[in-house]
Amino acid sequence: MPLVAHNKLPTFERLRHEGHVVLTPERAREQDIRALHIGLLNMMPDAAMGATERQFYRLIGSSNPISQFYLYPFTLPEIPRSADATAYVNEHYTSFEALQESGLDALIITGANVTEPDLSREVYWEPLVKVFDWAVEHVTSTLCSCLSTHAVMQHRYATQREQLEKKAWGVFQHQVVDNSHPLVHDINTRLAVPHSRFNHVSRERFEAAGLHVLIEGDAGVQMAVSPDGINHVFFQGHPEYDQISLLKEYKREVGLYMEGRSAGYPPFPANYFDAFTRAVFNEYQQRIQTYLDSGRTTDRPVFPEKQVVPHLDNTWHDSGEAVVGNWLGCVYQLTHTDRRTPYMDGINRDNPLGWSKLDN
Repeated sequence: MPLVAHNKLPTFERLRHEGHVVLTPERAREQDIRALHIGLLNMMPDAAMGATERQFYRLIGSSNPISQFYLYPFTLPEIPRSADATAYVNEHYTSFEALQESGLDALIITGANVTEPDLSREVYWEPLVKVFDWAVEHVTSTLCSCLSTHAVMQHRYATQREQLEKKAWGVFQHQVVDNSHPLVHDINTRLAVPHSRFNHVSRERFEAAGLHVLIEGDAGVQMAVSPDGINHVFFQGHPEYDQISLLKEYKREVGLYMEGRSAGYPPFPANYFDAFTRAVFNEYQQRIQTYLDSGRTTDRPVFPEKQVVPHLDNTWHDSGEAVVGNWLGCVYQLTHTDRRTPYMDGINRDNPLGWSKLDN
């Protein structure tokens, strides 16, 4: 599914250099294919905003070699930003108001930093709710990632997330538990997905709210859909993650420990480091302890990123790409030619996909 470089967003040029197919608007107009217009509500903090943007662009752009996609990143003004990040947003991002005017076929909502036990007390809650409620009536399907899944469950389904006994952090095995849905058609029945979260919505709570669980595994529910089967698609994990995303998180956690901002040395992300990498980081931890015991008078140990990156594997991208490809295919089958209208004429909004499970 080639991306269309409809503005000067730097991500387009970066993806071109990585070998991704990115069309110019002129070339795209020559192809007799109905393009899909997809919003990306990027709520991540400054340090992760660009990486998250690229991850979702990659996932969508590689999910189908034929269709064309216009992606419109936007964010919420209430989220605090640095001057540089604000300038980047002002130059390259679209406003929510503009997207309301032009319409969208699909919407992706990322995670966000959490500072309050009750999500409704976050500074971005009210504007996020406005996006949710608008999308329900005007967008064919909204894909929610991690924190946004929990926020939609709280707002739309009166279902609170629960705190885990320990952080779900690493790469976990999952299984398709309902293969009748088009979103999981022709994908591996067992698949790996990265997770990084302290909270979750359990299968019991999804189902009590009338939702349908499609993929579940060692880290709990990975994928569920709204009662109609498509208006909301929920991820609790991160199939969009890069090969080094969990490594970057581990590096950040080690840095917090060295600065005295965390109580203990971080554990390894589950099922992510091989034996060689674990050995390298065990030695690195010993050097850190020596550094701290010396009162920081010796040289600060250098994080051995270059040494371990060749030993990291991405075991999740293909399945994530397949699911997202199926999702966009479902949207394509349902959405109106006028992107301000969510469904083609004659679509049953209670069961837009004609999913057999909802006919019974």
